[in-house]
Amino acid sequence: MNYLEFVEWGYKPSPDELICLFRVEPSHGFSFDEAVGRVASESSNGTWTEVFVSEEVRKLSAKAYEKTNGYVKIAYPVNLFEPGNMPQILSSIAGNIFGMKAVANLRLEDVYWPPKIVETFKGPKHGINGVRETLKVKNRPLTATVPKPKVGMTPDEHSWAAYEIWVGGVDIVKDDENLTSQRFNRFKERVEKTLRMREKAEGETGERKCYMPNISAETGEMIKRAEAVRDLGGEYVMIDILTCGWASLQTIRERNEELNLILHAHRAFHAAFTRNPKHGMSMKVVAEAARLVGVDQLHVGTVVGKLESPLKDVAALIKILREEKINENMDLKLLNKNWQKLKPVLPVSSGGLHPGLIPEVMKIFGVNVLIQVGGGVLGHPDGVRSGAAAVRQAIEAVSKGISLKEYAVNHKELSRALEKWGYIKPK
Repeated sequence: MNYLEFVEWGYKPSPDELICLFRVEPSHGFSFDEAVGRVASESSNGTWTEVFVSEEVRKLSAKAYEKTNGYVKIAYPVNLFEPGNMPQILSSIAGNIFGMKAVANLRLEDVYWPPKIVETFKGPKHGINGVRETLKVKNRPLTATVPKPKVGMTPDEHSWAAYEIWVGGVDIVKDDENLTSQRFNRFKERVEKTLRMREKAEGETGERKCYMPNISAETGEMIKRAEAVRDLGGEYVMIDILTCGWASLQTIRERNEELNLILHAHRAFHAAFTRNPKHGMSMKVVAEAARLVGVDQLHVGTVVGKLESPLKDVAALIKILREEKINENMDLKLLNKNWQKLKPVLPVSSGGLHPGLIPEVMKIFGVNVLIQVGGGVLGHPDGVRSGAAAVRQAIEAVSKGISLKEYAVNHKELSRALEKWGYIKPK
């Protein structure tokens, strides 16, 4: 097999071809071109030995066509991909290639999705505007909290914690990614009791409140849980999209045409393949696939929290989720984007946040963000309700252009939060 047949430097791809940006580090004994040719071959229609290939089949071969400082762009004819089938697309461009002997390291950095692929996906049902309309909040960041401890509480304990969070001022209570329907906290009972407390909190605060239960499970069970949430009066569900899988997410999104729920996407498991900057697949590609399939919200990191999330990475994810069109930006390792009619997705900033970090989060994200504060609410020295109030007060201070220190003078809850955490960034 001549792998160099899949390399054509200077080739000009058409707008209808899917483009992948790879970082390639050849193994010892392989040239860059040889390694790249093997990647293009394995991810399209090549194999390790000589076989008969007709001219029609050759037209479906991928072509490596541009290289810069260890990065290469590979173009794929759109007919290699089944319309609207995210598992098949990712099995092609992010499949066997990472285990090839010819590459010491290989990372899929970004994808240009041609119009003929974009138009085959539903995209978000609600998007940012739909989420804001549901919560009746226009011009400030939305807020969410996971009751702590994140697993172990009974439905009664969980629903009471949710009530305290809501009446303190937080908009949304969210299940943790590993809370589903364990023996100590069965799904339906938890949802029933928590939504009941949601009604009580709304009555007392005059504000719209929401609960996002985690429906992650086998796909058929997820559908049953989503239907139960809808029947009980909920508006949200949460899915661990990577551990559940793209096929499950597409099935839920299809069913959601009727259920009309907001889909909150948790990215648990992503760092298993996104964290190594030399190998695997970037979170950018995960975010793009999630927007195509149709989530309304997605976790993207904080920059200043407890989880690794460099500013460049988060800035790229914000653009991917919120903007309609993106011009190529090699500093952010972003290819061109045109999401056409797909609605924007609300980025979620979470992981190790507290009131003292909210100014930095808002500086990075602006107002179109869901700020999720867990321990920074539940760990407040005066209790959960005060912790929730401190978060709202921090957002109010930033919105008014007032420093937290100054605003805390007349806001006890914020003052006490700053006494405990100050402006520390968790490690």
